Amino acid sequence: MPHTPSAWKRLRKTEKRRRQNRAAAKKIKAQRKTVADAIAGTDATKTTTEVKNTQAMLDRAATKSYIHPNKAARLKSRLVKKVRAAANKPAPAPK
Repeated sequence: MPHTPSAWKRLRKTEKRRRQNRAAAKKIKAQRKTVADAIAGTDATKTTTEVKNTQAMLDRAATKSYIHPNKAARLKSRLVKKVRAAANKPAPAPK
């Protein structure tokens, strides 16, 4: 345990930052699942809005240093690749 007042303050700050970072990570993870479900679905407008929301959320998280900017860029790139692959995939023929 900390002994000096500055060490106690540092402990409080790191705990607060840890809680903020974990909350941000959970929000990002939930949003990425939402977008994956939208990609799997058939509604194109819902997919585009969810992709835009996810990209904005990733940019905000990178700006606030919850995640590294390169990680945000990588996740956005992979997301767009999945959307384009799903859009170009031929629809199954009815039987």
